[in-house]
Amino acid sequence: MQLPFDNSYAQLPAEFYSRLAPTPVKSPTLLHLNHALAEQLGINTTQLSSPDGIAVLAGNAVPEGADPLAAVYAGHQFGHWNPQLGDGRAILLGEILDRDNKRFDIQLKGAGPTPYSRNGDGRAAIGPVLREYVVSEAMHALGVPTTRALAAVSTGETVRRETFLPGAIITRVAQSHIRVGTFQYFISKGNVEAVKALCEHVILRHYPEIAAENNKPLALLKVVVDRQALLVAHWQSFGFIHGVMNTDNCSIAGDTIDYGPCAFMDNYDPATVFSSIDHGARYAYQNQPGIAQWNMANFAQCLLPLIDEDDEQAIKQAQAVIDGYPEVFSRYYRERFGRKLGLAQTNLDDGELIESFLTLLKENKLDFTNTFRALCELPVHESDTQQDAKFKTQFESEDSIQVWLALWRQRHSHNAATQQSATADANNLMRSANPAYIPRNHRIEQMILAAEQGDLAPMNRLIKILADPYAEQANANDLMQPPEPNEVVQATFCGT
Repeated sequence: MQLPFDNSYAQLPAEFYSRLAPTPVKSPTLLHLNHALAEQLGINTTQLSSPDGIAVLAGNAVPEGADPLAAVYAGHQFGHWNPQLGDGRAILLGEILDRDNKRFDIQLKGAGPTPYSRNGDGRAAIGPVLREYVVSEAMHALGVPTTRALAAVSTGETVRRETFLPGAIITRVAQSHIRVGTFQYFISKGNVEAVKALCEHVILRHYPEIAAENNKPLALLKVVVDRQALLVAHWQSFGFIHGVMNTDNCSIAGDTIDYGPCAFMDNYDPATVFSSIDHGARYAYQNQPGIAQWNMANFAQCLLPLIDEDDEQAIKQAQAVIDGYPEVFSRYYRERFGRKLGLAQTNLDDGELIESFLTLLKENKLDFTNTFRALCELPVHESDTQQDAKFKTQFESEDSIQVWLALWRQRHSHNAATQQSATADANNLMRSANPAYIPRNHRIEQMILAAEQGDLAPMNRLIKILADPYAEQANANDLMQPPEPNEVVQATFCGT
C-alpha cells in the first residue's frame, strides 16, 4: 500500500508527541470509502479498498513512509483548565501532498490507547464514527471549512459505552490537527521556545502569506481570529451547533474539527443546545460567536511573549485584535445571512432585516432550513399573490410576515436597474446559500441504529444526497422534512 507521505509535524521536537503505532483490531471491514477525496489526495482507490488497504485504515498495518504519532495538547473544557489532554484515541499516520500540492494530515480516530487516553479504551463505536463521516462530508458540501472523512471501517470488536456497541475507526483528513490547546500546552509549561517553533510551523504550513510580516506572531493572531470568525458565521448560517467548543477543539487552520455531540437545529431557537454534557448551555447556538472570541483570547495569551518583549505592549497589541473580533464576525455574519436573503452585498442596516426575520422564525417555531429554502421561491421585487400566500401560512400572524416581506423587497429594489434580471440573480443566490438538505439529527440517529444492526443502506443514502445539498433530488423529499414529535432528538453524545 503506497501513500505519498511528506511528514512535517513529526520533525518538530519530541515533546510535541509520542511516537506509537495503532493497535491492531480483530476483523476489519470497510464501511465506506470516499472515492472522490482519495483521488484528490492521489491515493489509488483500488488499493485502498483491497485487504491491504483496509488493514491500513484499521491500523493493522503501517504503510511505508508513515510516521505514526499521538499529539499532545491541553485545553479549556467547558471553561475548566486541563493541563494535559492530547490524542487519546487518534493516531496521526502522517501527511501527504494532494494533487494540488496542498498538505493534509491522515489520522486514524479510534485506533487504540495512547499515552493521553486518560484511562480510556482509545476506541470508537460505529455511531460516532458514522456521525462524523456523514456530518463532516455534509459540511464540506455545504461549503463550510471542515475536516474530511476518507474512510470508515468496522473493527470486528465491540466497545463498551452505556452498552456494548460495534467498534469502528474513521480515517480523518485535515489541513492539520494543531489546536489552540496545542499552544496552551507549551505556554502553560513556560516553554516559549516550543511556542515559537509551533508558531513558525503553523505560519509555514497554513499562512505563508504572513511570513514576511515584521511581527509574525501578531499577524498569526490576526489571521486565526479572522478564520474563526468566518467559520462560526458559516455555522450560524446553517443552524449548526458544534456542542464542544473547547479550546482543544479549536483548529488553528480555521476548520470545523471534532464532531462529537454536534447537531443542526430544526425549529429556530437561539438558545438551542444538544450536548448531553453541556449542562450550563455554554455552547448553545447563540453563544458560539462569543465562545469563539473567548477561545481566541486564550490563543492570544499563548503568543504574548512572542508579540513583544514588553509585557504591557504585547497585551495592548493582542487585546486590540481580540477587541476587533465582534466587528469581523458581524461582517461575515451579515455576508452569510445576506446571501440567504438574496443580497450579494450587505451594509450595517441589513443586520436589522436579518434579525427581524430570525425573530419571526423563533416566535412561530419554524424550521430554520426549510423556511429559508421556501423564501428562495418568492420574487424579490414584487408580490406574487399565490406564492406569498403559501409562504405566509406558516406564520401565526400573516400581518407580521407581510410587513417583513415588504421591507425585504424594498431593500432589493435598491439593488438593480432591471427587476427581472435582479430577481433571477437574487433567487439563484438564495438557492446557493440555503440548502434543501442538511444532516438532520433524527436521520442521523436512524442511520446509526440501522448500522448497529448491520444495515448500511440509510448511511449510503445520506452520504449520496448530502453530497449535493443545494439541488432538490428525486425521491428525497423525506430527507427535507423535520422530525415528527416522536423523532425529535433531545440530546447528543460525545461518544467517548
